[in-house]
This record gives sequence, structure tokens and C-alpha cells, in this order.
Amino acid sequence: MWKRWKESQFFRKMRQVRVNRAVYLSAVVILMALAVVLAVTAATNRAKKNPLPEDPTDQIVTDAPQTPDTNQPDNNTDSQPTVKDEVIPELALPVSGKLMKPHSVDVQVFSQTLKEWRVHHGIDIATAASADVCAVADGTVAQIWEDPMMGWCVAVTHSGECVSVYKNLAAELAADIAVGTAVQQGQLLGHVGDTAIHELADEPHLHMEMTVNGLQVDPLDYFSATVIKTLSEDTIYEEELGK
Repeated sequence: MWKRWKESQFFRKMRQVRVNRAVYLSAVVILMALAVVLAVTAATNRAKKNPLPEDPTDQIVTDAPQTPDTNQPDNNTDSQPTVKDEVIPELALPVSGKLMKPHSVDVQVFSQTLKEWRVHHGIDIATAASADVCAVADGTVAQIWEDPMMGWCVAVTHSGECVSVYKNLAAELAADIAVGTAVQQGQLLGHVGDTAIHELADEPHLHMEMTVNGLQVDPLDYFSATVIKTLSEDTIYEEELGK
């Protein structure tokens, strides 16, 4: 009797252990399944937030406009730059006079004012004091300023990414000259002054510089041979005598 009771107790405990083990295994399986579901959900959300770029070759455009016929004339010329806007215009002399000092950045020239050899970024045209200084070509006044060494200056932009700069001007400019003013070739900008203290010992002259595409250039490279020839002829004093 005692033996039978012990056996029943033993089998009851064994059944309890199997039940508990089954519960634990079920819980583990459920947790693992939940982890898998969470991982899949997270991956799906990331894919939605950061979709892979589509292959442009897989896209078919059904409403794309037809390629225009290049043989047909385009009447809309407002948005097309003309050749004139892309090239540097033909330049006229800014002042009547004689070339006194050339553009020289490779070989230094002597400065009478500073008593030293220096590079010269522009050209100096000797002329009469207060001589008229005019725009070398059509353009727009881009800047007016007083340089501490080169005095009063005016910069004019032209087509072809060209900028002409006039220095050593008198402080009083032409009445209608201001930043943004459109000017025509030969239009009065101001007068030759003596405001450039770096060149104060030189005779009255205009100091002119020029840039193309933002780079300093020799203005003489952009004047015609006929215009340059006039700079070698000292006609300014004959003109003064004839007045």
C-alpha cells in the first residue's frame, strides 16, 4: 500500500514537471516568434522610409513632349543671347593724348612718385589737366569709389565679360554718372584729375585698367591698330592750341 502510494506521488510529480517544461517551451517559442515579427516589422518600416532608388531605365514616360525639330526656325529670340552680347566690343580711346606708360606686369617700370621700380597694371595716357574721360564702349557703370592710392575711380562693365576701369579722375564726375547708369561709347564719365597719389609726380594723365573674364589684361591688346597709332602721336597740345 505504501509502495503504491509512493509510485503515484512520483508519477504525479513527473507529470507536473512535464507540464511546467511544456509551459516554458511554449513561452520561449512565443517570445522567439514575437522577436521575429518585430524584426520583420522594423525592417519593413526602414524599407518604407528609405526606399531604394528606382532604375531610371525602368520608368516609361508616356506624356513626354516630343523632341523639337531643330530644322524649324525658333522665333523666340528673347531668351537667346546674341553674338554681340558674347564678344568684346570694339573699343575707342577714353581720352585724347599720348601713351606715357604701358601695361607691364612682367617687367617693372620706374615710378617717379615713389622712386622705385614697380609693376604697372594699366596704361597711362598723358593729356591735358581736366581733359574729358569717356567710356570706351557701351556698358553699365558698375562701381564708383575713391582708392587711397589711385584716387577717384569708375568701373564700367561691357559685353564679353569685359570691364574698363578709369583712375586718377577728378572728384567731380559727370552729372548723370552713377552706379547702374547705362552709358554709350564716347559718353562723358568725368575728367582727368590729380587724385592718384601713387602717380602724383607724373604729368596729367588718365590711368586705365581692363579685365576680361575677371583677369587683368593689357588694354592695348583690345584697341585697333588705328586707335593705338593715335597714342603715339602727340596731338593733345596741338588741339589745345587750336581752341
